[in-house]
Amino acid sequence: MGSPVAEARIAAAPAAEAVRAVPRITGLSTRHVTVPLLRSWGEEAPENHVIVTEIQTDDGGAGRGFSWTPTIGPQAIKALLDLDVAPFITGLEANPEGVWDQLWKRLHEAGGGGLTTIAMAGVDLALWDLQASRAGTSVTGLLGQRQDSVEVYGSGVNLHYTLEELVAQVERWVSAGHSAVKIKVGKPDIREDAERVSAVRAVLGPGRKLMIDANQRWDLPATFRALEVLGEFGLEWLEEPLRADDLWAYRRLRKHSPVPIALGENLHNIYRFRDFIEAGAVDIIQPNIIRVGGITPFRRIVELARAHSIRVMPHLLPELSGQLALTMAEPTLVEDVEDASFEQLGVLEGPSPVQVSNSRLTLAGRPGLGFDFRQPSPDLQTS
Repeated sequence: MGSPVAEARIAAAPAAEAVRAVPRITGLSTRHVTVPLLRSWGEEAPENHVIVTEIQTDDGGAGRGFSWTPTIGPQAIKALLDLDVAPFITGLEANPEGVWDQLWKRLHEAGGGGLTTIAMAGVDLALWDLQASRAGTSVTGLLGQRQDSVEVYGSGVNLHYTLEELVAQVERWVSAGHSAVKIKVGKPDIREDAERVSAVRAVLGPGRKLMIDANQRWDLPATFRALEVLGEFGLEWLEEPLRADDLWAYRRLRKHSPVPIALGENLHNIYRFRDFIEAGAVDIIQPNIIRVGGITPFRRIVELARAHSIRVMPHLLPELSGQLALTMAEPTLVEDVEDASFEQLGVLEGPSPVQVSNSRLTLAGRPGLGFDFRQPSPDLQTS
């Protein structure tokens, strides 16, 4: 029989092997893909941009993710990933939360959100994809699936649509089975907004939810005037009527608004979400998983909101948001902009990682995140 010290060393050996078994990052590659939209979001946004990311590890593993921006900064995001992020993360253990926290500290000098967190999302998603794939499950399964399905609502970037085009879009959503829809508001004359909202409500009837999004077009007096006119249409929420940075104005607005206030697509870190929540300035938060830096910070923001009884409605990207929505303890809605999913835009090599039927989203059962982006081709601009 060996000595107690020797036996302790033998017992500790498997644990030491487990520590050494954590793969380390050996490289990060990126590819910028420009995606023309099937339905233009207006003159300022005819296309979207995806920066496809792949992380390699010393055990031969690979994780795939992406960063995303509708219009601004794709080249800057790719340069940040290639020149600053890749050298820094090489050699780190391929642990998503550990890498995220270290990278946040590293990049903070260049900004606490925006381009920095959008770039970080490409790394974070790839690491979660790697971890789930190694475990032989989906990211949803790895995190813990709590919902069998989640409701999808119809959404459109449609302020530039004619009234007839808008009504036709809402009719398509109703035919598809949606029980909740969102439209844009913010016309120069509030009477035109009222005409459009009234026409949409007539198509929806009283039983379906209607949300409106002003995309930061109003100031505080204009928002109060709009609420006087539009509040009668039974609105589920008013989204981002003011500049996203104006905490003081949102605090005052929510205090007097008869309609729940939603915001968050332009808040980029947990500290800003905390500020708005603790100030009593918001009813519903809408974090964009890419803009906040990926799955790691998104989960932390969800828990912050849950602790304060604030509802969470993920912003855009239903094929990603839907996977995370299925892990949330509280009911939510997933936003699906018409004809704008990755599958519909033709940028995926295989099927979508999620399925939508009769306004319900479910998993398709693919390992990891399930995003396989197409390789360069004549109809897919890439760099």
